[in-house]
Amino acid sequence: MKEKACKNCHFISMGNICPNCKSTNLSEDWAGLVIVLDVEKSDISRMIGAKTPGKYAIHVR
Repeated sequence: MKEKACKNCHFISMGNICPNCKSTNLSEDWAGLVIVLDVEKSDISRMIGAKTPGKYAIHVR
């Protein structure tokens, strides 16, 4: 099974439903990867709007 990125929040997961925002609007066509470990201390997580730790796609088509 391929990893899919949510078109709404860019969270990367393996299923057909985004565990972050519960959307079903996912795509296998994504590029770039950001791994957020601590959303409180990360400037990058604030820039991309990450609310939970995990993998996020930079660009989702």
